[in-house]
Amino acid sequence: MSGQLIYVMGPSGSGKDSLLQLAASRAGSQLRLMKRYITRSAESEGEDAFSLSPDAFDAMQARGEFAMSWRANGLAYGIPIELDNLLAQGQTVLVNGSRAYCESAVQRYRSVLVVLVQVDPPLLLQRLLQRGRESRQEITQRLARNTALDTAFMEGLREQGARLVVLDNSGDLDSAVTQLLHTIEQATTLERQ
Repeated sequence: MSGQLIYVMGPSGSGKDSLLQLAASRAGSQLRLMKRYITRSAESEGEDAFSLSPDAFDAMQARGEFAMSWRANGLAYGIPIELDNLLAQGQTVLVNGSRAYCESAVQRYRSVLVVLVQVDPPLLLQRLLQRGRESRQEITQRLARNTALDTAFMEGLREQGARLVVLDNSGDLDSAVTQLLHTIEQATTLERQ
């Protein structure tokens, strides 16, 4: 495939959705943001995603309509097969991914650039508390898990030879978007050389 896949992931509350939407908006036709399917409508708030029932998701998956699919936190997520067509056309495509599927994405799309969005833990705690989806105890446990997983996860990806960039989204969103677009431009230039 001649296109460039940008696989963005990070913990809940890291601002991935806002980051991806603004980056795609600023880049215009140079960058495509794939809309993903999720089996919970509340999760789609703030994200431009398709909401599906679990049965409808399973039916789409059985018909081979997803280029990527995974399950995490009791939900199912899918990236439409259109991704492969866009990459074959040489497009640069942003995907809101998951740690649960990242290794598979790295194996399937060898030139993928993995972008891990991180946020300072106190700020992440504040964002998650404001969303009100989990109790303080659940959030604290989630944050402790994320910290332990991130280190091992990043080491594993690097051992596989994956291209990995860590993006800090603790400050202002516009700065993070500028950094993401610069990272994508560098990756795309390197891939085409």
